[in-house]
Amino acid sequence: MTVRPGGPIPASDAQRRVRRSPLLYTAPIVLLGLLTGVLGWEIVRANMTEQARTDWPWRLQLLDMEPLGSLLAVAAAAVLARAQYARTVRPMLGWRADWTTGRLSGSGDGNNGNGNGSNGNGVEWRAGVYNGGQYTAVIERYDFRLVLAGENAPDSTPWTDLPGAVATLAGAGLVAGEDFRIPLFGNFPLVGTGTYETVTMGSFSRRFVDEVDAFHIRLRVLDTVGDSHERIMNLLKGARSTGYPPPAS
Repeated sequence: MTVRPGGPIPASDAQRRVRRSPLLYTAPIVLLGLLTGVLGWEIVRANMTEQARTDWPWRLQLLDMEPLGSLLAVAAAAVLARAQYARTVRPMLGWRADWTTGRLSGSGDGNNGNGNGSNGNGVEWRAGVYNGGQYTAVIERYDFRLVLAGENAPDSTPWTDLPGAVATLAGAGLVAGEDFRIPLFGNFPLVGTGTYETVTMGSFSRRFVDEVDAFHIRLRVLDTVGDSHERIMNLLKGARSTGYPPPAS
C-alpha cells in the first residue's frame, strides 16, 4: 500500500497545471535568458570607449549584435509559440455522475435481502471523467482520499493509491464488487474528441453512499506537450442531494 503526504483538501476542484515539461518549456526560457544576458553585455561594451574595451573583461566579445538580435528574436518567438500551443492542446477535465442501474448489489440495491448480490441488478452511483479538449491526454497517476461517515478529522486522511483505498474500504466493512467497483488504469488515454465521452472512475452502491461522506480522486494527466494537469474531484458529490432512486425490481 502506498500512502502519500496528506494536507487539506482544496476547496476548489478546478483544474490546474502542476508541472511543465523541462525540455519543451524550461530549455527555451533558459535560452532566452542567456541571450538576453549576452545582449546586455554587448550593449554595455558598445557604450564604452575603445581604450576601455582593450582591458579584461571588457575585451571579451560574445556575439556580434546582428546575429545576436536574430537569435534573440527566434528564442522569444519560440517561447511565445510554445505558450500558445500549450494553451491550445491542454486537456479540459470534467466529470459527470448519476444514479443508474448496474451490477452492484449493496444493501438495499435490489438484491434478495441477504447482501450477497444474488441478482446483480442493483442501482448504483456511477461517476466518470472526460476530456473536453481537442487533443488526447494520458492518465499519469491517480490517488484517492476517502472520508468515512462520522470521522472527526477528515483532513488528516492521507492520499493513497487504489490498493490502499480498497483496503481502507474493506476495513470499514464495504465489499468490492458488491458495494463499489473502481477500475485500474495504466497510462490510459483520455481521447479529446469534444464529444465528452465519459470514462467510468467508480461505481458505488447506496450502502457505500450512506457510509462514506466523500471519496476524492486526484487525477493527473499528461498532455501532448509534456505538461501535467491535475484535478481533484469528489466522486460522491451530489449523490445524496439528488435523492436515492427506488430499488431496482
